Amino acid sequence: MKVLVAGATAGLGRSLVPELIAAGHEVTGMIGSESSAAALRAQGADVVLADGLNSAAVKAAMDTARPEVVVHQMTALKGGINFKKFDQSFAATNRLRTEGTDHLLAASQAAGVRRFVVQSYAGWNLQHGGSATKTEADPLDLDPAPSSRQTMDAIKHLESAVTTADGIEGIALRYSSFYGPTGDIGKGGSIVKLIQQRKLPLIGDGAGVWSFIHYDDAADATVKAVESTATGIYQIADDDPAPASVWLPEFARILNAKPPRHLPTWLARLAVGDVGVAAFTTIRGADNTLAKQTLNWRPTTYRTWRQGFREGL
Repeated sequence: MKVLVAGATAGLGRSLVPELIAAGHEVTGMIGSESSAAALRAQGADVVLADGLNSAAVKAAMDTARPEVVVHQMTALKGGINFKKFDQSFAATNRLRTEGTDHLLAASQAAGVRRFVVQSYAGWNLQHGGSATKTEADPLDLDPAPSSRQTMDAIKHLESAVTTADGIEGIALRYSSFYGPTGDIGKGGSIVKLIQQRKLPLIGDGAGVWSFIHYDDAADATVKAVESTATGIYQIADDDPAPASVWLPEFARILNAKPPRHLPTWLARLAVGDVGVAAFTTIRGADNTLAKQTLNWRPTTYRTWRQGFREGL
């Protein structure tokens, strides 16, 4: 199939493009700058240049590529996340999730695109408390912290727009927290540096549950989604959700770093705000059962973050 990957040189795109090509698809990468075009072409992909927030440029790129399937992987996260200023950290990405999605969808509908796959997220935005993991049937967090509400609204817009678009097979993949060579959880990444410098403390009881996924396993799930006819929302996570009290000390051991310090909740709230505290105390992991059953997918590169953190960064 002819597949357009918007955001083809982002963290996931770097794994996804070669996997799509290896699966026999004809891939065009939509990127914003010629500076990364050579690497894409070396992988065997064609290139179109377009700013995802420029509707005319997106339409021109779509008219050039004429894909059957569009994969929206556009994000703008660089340099880590300021949990106390959460929405500010995600401001550019939120525009890509709202305006960028609308531009891509409109251009796709005009070009007769059959299928649209989009990157969503499963983590802090899932319902807090209760069972250790949440399914796609569970509501998203009904009372997000004020500093994260714009980002929550952008995720909701993204998922709704794609799964209700006229004439399009829309599917949203809620990836859990990425890790891999180019990520914040990766060699030289911001999270790794914080752990090595003992600047990422364990907050409160550390009961907040995290789910992780390596870029390569996320890319495999995305190829399955491209080739499927399934629509709706699916959570893409490994098989080993873990509370912060488990994964953070274990990651420190893997990195040969000192154990994380402990901070009481009240003190941590002053430093990282409500979103940061919730990430270590009340968030829940992502159940991946529906994706396994419907997309015939499972994480095969790293079934658990424990192996992936040791070998896949």
